[in-house]
Amino acid sequence: MKLLLVTSCDPWTRSVSTIHHYVAAGRALGHDVALYGPPNADLPGLPTTTDLDGVDLALFVIQVPGDFPQMPHLARLIDTIPREKRAVVDLWGRYNETIFIEHDFNHLEKLDSHPGWEWEEALRAASDTILQPTLSPLRPDVGSFLFHAFAPDAVVQPETSAEKAAARWRDSERWFGVAYVGSNWQRWEQVRDFFKAHAPVRKEVGWAGLIGWDWKERPEWAIQQGIVGIDTDPELLLSMDVTVKGGVRFDEIFRYLNQSKFAPVFHRPLFRHLNFVTGRSFETFHADTVPLLMLPRPFVEAIYGPAALALVPGEDIAGYLTKALKEPEPIWDAVIKTRAHLAAHHSYARRFEELAALAAGRPR
Repeated sequence: MKLLLVTSCDPWTRSVSTIHHYVAAGRALGHDVALYGPPNADLPGLPTTTDLDGVDLALFVIQVPGDFPQMPHLARLIDTIPREKRAVVDLWGRYNETIFIEHDFNHLEKLDSHPGWEWEEALRAASDTILQPTLSPLRPDVGSFLFHAFAPDAVVQPETSAEKAAARWRDSERWFGVAYVGSNWQRWEQVRDFFKAHAPVRKEVGWAGLIGWDWKERPEWAIQQGIVGIDTDPELLLSMDVTVKGGVRFDEIFRYLNQSKFAPVFHRPLFRHLNFVTGRSFETFHADTVPLLMLPRPFVEAIYGPAALALVPGEDIAGYLTKALKEPEPIWDAVIKTRAHLAAHHSYARRFEELAALAAGRPR
């Protein structure tokens, strides 16, 4: 299959890691996968092309307006590739009525100048096939395609023995007891509450790290435009001994995750409402850390399998952390079983099977 990914790629944000995994997995499986456009000097390992001959499927990967190519490139794509060979994966829930959850939203005209009806028209202009990364889309004319996936070969320490994994993890020296790596966008309240719960046991568990854009101070653009939800409290973080660092490239994220005993997985309120997955939903299980699934239990069981419920801390986060340090084998048994579930149900090989069926026009 010749798969053309149509999106923008930035080494610092959004789905750049997933795109790289698609290229690597696609090549290993014998597919031809490339990103539409000219070469990107910041991402030399990412193959690009403007050759539209023989494309079996053009997948528009849409999060922000800039993910659509500018004219005349967009017109060339639409005029050259037949409509039935084009699909859109809507990763931010744009193809819905306007939704406000807490401070989060899927449309905000003053931020990107595009109201909901414009998003609907733009996505429908690209394709009749609109997909979203959820098992349960809200709209009947939207299909389910999780897009993000788990790469078994990317697991840093592919342990099969919970006993060995627990012993190595317990005895290893780490920079952090807990660390969250991700930018400040509609997650502050979750992050704040987690670090508050961790603070009383930080000497026992280990210090906390917060790595990503805009945690050190509320950004000026959010203040000027009145965007709520991009909040932080530097004094509070300092009082809890949280080490705050700026954003890192996608290929440096695991440098920090691997140096943390625990790594929470947060989904922004909009994604929790829509039951969306993200890249970090799966990639955290690549790291040499214990993922803490700060997510609804029904969602966890549906995506990660029943063993992963042991990785949901619940209300007593401090108690969960201290117990895990004292009795790590059950936790690592859950990590290993969850990785096996993800490999069986959410691998990139499985995603390519789904895309091949889509390209062939077979029901999914």
